[in-house]
Amino acid sequence: MASPQSIHLLFVFTLIVFPLSHSLPFIVLHGIGDQCSNRGVKHFTELLSNYSGSPGYCIEIGGGSWDSWFMPLEGQSAEVCDKVKQMKELRKGYNIVGLSQGNLIGRGVVEFCDDGPPVRNFISLGGPHAGTASVPLCGSGIFCIIADRLLKSEIYSDYVQDHLAPSGYLKLPNDISHYLEKCRFLPKLNNEIPEERNSTYKERFTSLQNLVLVMFEQDNVLIPKETAWFGYYPDGAFKPVMSPQQTNLYTEDWIGLKTLDSAGRVHYVNVSGGHLGISREDMIKHIVPYLKKDRASSVKNKFGRSYTVGGVNGRGMQSNKIKAVPRLKDKESSKVILDGSSMYKLPSSIQSFTMELLGLEEDR
Repeated sequence: MASPQSIHLLFVFTLIVFPLSHSLPFIVLHGIGDQCSNRGVKHFTELLSNYSGSPGYCIEIGGGSWDSWFMPLEGQSAEVCDKVKQMKELRKGYNIVGLSQGNLIGRGVVEFCDDGPPVRNFISLGGPHAGTASVPLCGSGIFCIIADRLLKSEIYSDYVQDHLAPSGYLKLPNDISHYLEKCRFLPKLNNEIPEERNSTYKERFTSLQNLVLVMFEQDNVLIPKETAWFGYYPDGAFKPVMSPQQTNLYTEDWIGLKTLDSAGRVHYVNVSGGHLGISREDMIKHIVPYLKKDRASSVKNKFGRSYTVGGVNGRGMQSNKIKAVPRLKDKESSKVILDGSSMYKLPSSIQSFTMELLGLEEDR
C-alpha cells in the first residue's frame, strides 16, 4: 500500500504536469498581403503567447503574401483544415485568432473542415464577415482603376473568382443576384443561398464557446466597418448600415449567430484605431482572456514553473518562448502592435500581375 508521503508527492506531480499537457493552444491566421514570417505577425503571435501563457502558431498558407491574394478562399481554408488536422498539438482543441481576411479562412475551417479538432474560442479582428462593398486598396491610382473595373463587370466572373481571393467576399448591395449566383465563398460560408443552406455549418458554428468580434472605429479598409460585427447594407442600397441584429442572416439565424448571441457567447468589441491597429492595452483586455489556460493551470504558476515551446516547423511559425511579461508603461500600452493598412500594399510584381489579369495597361 502506498504511503501518505508518496500519495502527496504524486498529487503535487499531477498538479504540475497535468495542466501543461492540457494547455489550449491557439492559431493565428493572417490577413491579405501578409505572411507569418513578417515582423508584425510574428511579434503579435509571440505577445499573445507571452501574455496568455498558451502556445501559439501562425499557420501559413501556400507561399504567404502572394497566395493570400491569388489563391481562392476555398483552397486557403482547405489547406488550413489539412494542417490543423495534422498538428498533434491541436488534437484536444484550440482557439483561433483571425486577422482581417484570415477570419473568413478561420470560419471556413470551423464550418467546412470535416473531422478537424474542435475550435473553442474564435477571436476576430477586423473580419469582413458580412462581406465588403469595395475592393481593398482603392485610393492609389492603379488600384482605383482596378477596383473600378472589377466593380463594373468582372468581380463575379469565373476567371476573377478563380484568381483573386477578395472576390470571394466582395458583396455589392446593388448586384445581389449575381453575388448569390457567382460569388464562390461568402454566400456558402454565411448560408445565404436558401436552397443550399447546410445545417452542419450552423451546428459547427454554434459549437463555439466564445465569438469575439473586434471592430476598429477608424477602419477605412472594410466597407462598411460594421461588417466586422456582421453588420451590412440592405439589399439594393448602400445605406443605411444595418446592425447585425437587423440583418436576415441574424434574424433567420442562417449560421447560428443569433443562437450564439442569445446564449451570451458573442462579444461585440469596438476599439479605436485603423484597420487591425490594435494596441497592447486592447489586446490584453479583449483578446488575451480568451486564450488563457483554464483555472487549473494557475497551480503551475504557484510552483514557479515555466516551460519552453519549439520554434518553426513545417506547418506554421510558433512563438518561441513563453516568458514573464513586464508591466507596461502608459505609452507602451497604447502603442499600436499591428498596422493593418500596410498589409494591403502590394509589391510591384503583384501589381503588374493584377493589371495583366484584368486586361489593363499601366500608364507609362
